[in-house]
Amino acid sequence: MDPRVREHAEIIVEHSTDIEPGDDVVIDAHPVAEDLVVALHEAVADAGATALAVQERFGKRFRRAYLRSHDGEFTERDFPDHVLALYEAMDVYVGVRSADNATETSDVPPETIRAYDQLTQPLLEERLDKTWCLTQYPSAAFAQLAEMSTEAYEDFVWDAVNRDWGAQRDHQERMVEVLDPASEVRIRSGETTDVTMRLDGMATINDYGEANLPGGEVFTAPVVDSVAGEVLFDKPVYQQGREITDVRLVFEAGEVVEHEAAKNEAVLTEILNTDEGARRLGELGIGMNRSIDRFTYNMLFDEKMGDTVHMAVGRAYDECVGEGNERNDSAVHVDMIVDMSEDSTIEVDGEVVQRDGTFRFEDGFEA
Repeated sequence: MDPRVREHAEIIVEHSTDIEPGDDVVIDAHPVAEDLVVALHEAVADAGATALAVQERFGKRFRRAYLRSHDGEFTERDFPDHVLALYEAMDVYVGVRSADNATETSDVPPETIRAYDQLTQPLLEERLDKTWCLTQYPSAAFAQLAEMSTEAYEDFVWDAVNRDWGAQRDHQERMVEVLDPASEVRIRSGETTDVTMRLDGMATINDYGEANLPGGEVFTAPVVDSVAGEVLFDKPVYQQGREITDVRLVFEAGEVVEHEAAKNEAVLTEILNTDEGARRLGELGIGMNRSIDRFTYNMLFDEKMGDTVHMAVGRAYDECVGEGNERNDSAVHVDMIVDMSEDSTIEVDGEVVQRDGTFRFEDGFEA
């Protein structure tokens, strides 16, 4: 086994989830991630906890088979009560993303996926209510998606995961100190993006490899009805096994009132039609992990890139929503990225805090 796999497992157990003796841990992983699953079982046992491996979310062939064979009319009788019971009983959830085919569900009708997401929203709520970590195991399919050799992709993943997370936390804390007390943020990029949102009473979270591994962002939730303006997400996003490109959203009073995409617009439409909350923003995130320096079609990494911001339509994370503020609720949470490396600014309460991807506390910032 590659020693980097065991280091990855140790970071998950000791840093990301802080597993304690007696914890019941569910490890949800695609079969190609077997080495990491084995290493996690070793690390979980060393911590005095118990582990159970499942393939509930990441074995895409069986998910495709089920959804394509279903008539798409999901009712209460279709809800997987046994899966909910497992999630209710666990203390820690570790999701390991990987695949042998990154586009396995591309021929499942988008409306079927939307209906299933609506049906199973309580599973999402239960997972997020526990200690959890979502990470990545490098596979040939994701290497191909990133247009990299398998070996180069392995190096890329483990360089981003196996690092000094204390130093990353300290770097990002400077941006938390800017955003946390802020009232308004304005994001501009070229002629295609100019959007404002209010953050009054919302909390800014420093993501340094805990719930997401790799970490490398600070994120918050906008006041639900405050988002106004236009955004062009100029980096592609993979959803439902399909590539969506050049997503353009127009917001009024917090809601998407216009949308379009150059490719797979129908998939975007189905996402936005999932429920009322899917037409509102649940997250604003700012990428700060300088070790992630290339786009790989994998949002777990791409949203952490320096020189980017991302916004997610759908569910807001509970920890971002201050007391007395409304939390945007949805069965989906779909991140999309804006490249901020050129002709771009982030303004906080009227002051430029990032220009062309460089933060005001970094060398090279021009006031």
